[in-house]
Amino acid sequence: GPAPPGSGYDFFSRFFCPKFGIDEDPVCGSAHCVLAPYWGGKLGKQKLIAFQVSPRSGALYLELDVANQRVRIQGEAVTVMAGTLFA
Repeated sequence: GPAPPGSGYDFFSRFFCPKFGIDEDPVCGSAHCVLAPYWGGKLGKQKLIAFQVSPRSGALYLELDVANQRVRIQGEAVTVMAGTLFA
């Protein structure tokens, strides 16, 4: 939902999907690829600051690239998996 005035954030979010074993996800970049255009449209902003409220919470700095239909996401991250794709 929208963040309260003076909080320093544009919106707050949560993500959980117990049907698939996700009780409460730490900060979820893929969910914010959908939330950023939604809140950007509602708030009339291209740059947003979001806060995901969860046990492992965090802030996301989001920028809408409308021309290329992309969302740029910045914030602190932890590598949980690495892999290589072969052609």
